[in-house]
Amino acid sequence: MRRLTTDQAALAAFAAAALLAGGNAVGVRFSNRELAPLWGAALRFGAASIVLFVLMAVLRLSFPRGKALRGAVLFGALNFGVTSALVYYALVRLHAGIGQTILSLVPLATLLLAVSQGLERFRTAAAVGTVLAAAGVAVVSGATPNGSFPVLSFLALLGGMLSFAQATVLVRRLPRLHPVTTNAVGMCAGSVLLLVGSLAAGDTWRLPVRAATWWALAYLVVAGSVLTFVLFLFVVHRWSASRAAYVFVVIPVVTIVLSARLDDEPLTASLLMGTPLILAGVYLGALRRPRPHV
Repeated sequence: MRRLTTDQAALAAFAAAALLAGGNAVGVRFSNRELAPLWGAALRFGAASIVLFVLMAVLRLSFPRGKALRGAVLFGALNFGVTSALVYYALVRLHAGIGQTILSLVPLATLLLAVSQGLERFRTAAAVGTVLAAAGVAVVSGATPNGSFPVLSFLALLGGMLSFAQATVLVRRLPRLHPVTTNAVGMCAGSVLLLVGSLAAGDTWRLPVRAATWWALAYLVVAGSVLTFVLFLFVVHRWSASRAAYVFVVIPVVTIVLSARLDDEPLTASLLMGTPLILAGVYLGALRRPRPHV
């Protein structure tokens, strides 16, 4: 049987991460209906970190120390703590599809942050691809940032988008760790930060009662956290940070369809108009190989 090349394996992981992550925003919406946002996020990532620590033991992965440990904790604080706190808060008021549309700006933010921090060169094709894909996502969702958005929710999503983008750039500066190890330590650190925030907010800490919430939480822990973030870090270690972040312009297509099906979010014919823009943007910015200089 023919083995996948490194780039083919990264592409397969990219596609799988986009598909699995597409259900995350919908799952968060269901979780928020019964659980306080910060508590629900802490429960999700705390459980996911336990699963990953068990997996570390099974794979006999060593626990990081020194700079590697500090880096994994900082990554987790940004990627799972700050980002999740802001996104969970925003999705109390915003539909999953609209929220994921705003998060599709992550690749552009990642590119600009990576360039400003000297990790990547500015590429016109990547910037054009991001704008094109984000326009397609806006068409698909039938929404753009205007006065119809709750202002605080919109600002929270923007903050979450920037936090995730910076965490993606940060990974490129950290000592190389196995994706399972990075996510186990990171999710543990993020869940602790979320618990502190939940305590400060006066949340009631209780387990779900509704079956729908348990199903949503199970999906968020196993598929939406453990599998998605391990796959995403696998891609980040093999592609540039900005290229890997293009997963965020694919995810909304899945999210909008699931949200329409499970959460009664309006689904319009604009899906057929926006999808080609998204695919063209992803190809131009993330998948198209740059021509070698002669």
